[in-house]
Amino acid sequence: MNTREITKILNDTDYVRTGGSAEELKAAEYLKGWAEKYGAKAYIEPFEVQMADIKKAELYIDGNPVTCKGYLNCGSGTVEKELVYLPNTDKASLMAAKDKIVLLDSGISYWVYKDLTEAGAAGIITYDGNVNFRDNDIDQKELRGFVREAAEDGKKLLCCCINAKDAVKLVKNDAKTAKIVIEQEEYTGESRNVIAEIPGSTDEWIVLTAHYDSTSLSHGAYDNMTGAIGLLGIMDELSDSAPNRYGLRFIFCGSEERGLLGSKAYVAQHKEELGKVVLNVNLDMIGSIMGKFISVVSAEEKLVNYISYISLEIGWGMEARQGVYSSDSTPFADAGVPAVSFARIAGGNLAPIHNRYDTKAVVSPAQCKDDIDFLAYFCDRMANSVICPVDREIPEKVKEDLDKYLNRKRR
Repeated sequence: MNTREITKILNDTDYVRTGGSAEELKAAEYLKGWAEKYGAKAYIEPFEVQMADIKKAELYIDGNPVTCKGYLNCGSGTVEKELVYLPNTDKASLMAAKDKIVLLDSGISYWVYKDLTEAGAAGIITYDGNVNFRDNDIDQKELRGFVREAAEDGKKLLCCCINAKDAVKLVKNDAKTAKIVIEQEEYTGESRNVIAEIPGSTDEWIVLTAHYDSTSLSHGAYDNMTGAIGLLGIMDELSDSAPNRYGLRFIFCGSEERGLLGSKAYVAQHKEELGKVVLNVNLDMIGSIMGKFISVVSAEEKLVNYISYISLEIGWGMEARQGVYSSDSTPFADAGVPAVSFARIAGGNLAPIHNRYDTKAVVSPAQCKDDIDFLAYFCDRMANSVICPVDREIPEKVKEDLDKYLNRKRR
């Protein structure tokens, strides 16, 4: 893969492609075509996702309308209550939430939602954007499935999101009451994983993952079409040496931005096959113009050292550590498959994500090509090892981190 091809893919996928949408399917078919071009057998594997169409979303503060977006899958109805601003959600702060609509500084995580429902909150307002930016964008938020599970007796709280500038006004003006009105149709839809395979000389596999969906405001060039391009680049380089000892299975994951839904669906649908998977290599954001290259290893510490050693061997600057990365490697590690995620992290001031500023303008095709070359080098060593050197045991420290990330334990 050369920089011209990288530029073409970035240009061709320069659109919003949220999980479960027609645009996501368009991108899936496009990536399938590229995989086949590189000699892989490729197919699209659908999975069910919860969808919603918002018909009405209104917010009134002290009787005056404020622009908002209703949370998908938070239910329908009307709630009008006293408004309280909760900068914290500790036990003392939660005492003020009973029978109130709360304005949060945070997003709606599993434990925040659980605590608010148990405290008797009547509704939730969050905010999005930056008070220093000219735009008044509001991301289309969703009450994710694992968050809805936190509610007692399946009760849903109406939730909406406003721009950060309006949130500041509410607090500055000491707003007293809020009214949320949401009407939406909730239904079961379909998202897709794209799977491409280059068989090896054994019946064991290395699975490589990267998501290709975006959030509602973003064209997702950096997060994470670059990761999808990375998979294609590795596929191109390693197909020349096929068959490698280990087979290579490339999964372009759908609906990652909605809670790792594509990788979770793959792990669930292919549970019986995971015993033949020796390693998961995940790519999530590479090729930014600036930023440091990192790896996060959800496996034994020896793999951290191994990656550090080969980076020194070839003169590739990077930072490696053990832990859990918030991406599609997590479901594999949780299922007992050793996993490692690679990324080039530029930071929000250089390459912001989940908003209108994540475009191809923050991506360097030349840096993307360099990142791919290192990743292909690492994958080639793994794919052609006599025995995959990574122990299949997930360390207790990583298991504990997984429990916290997946909301089985509080952080």
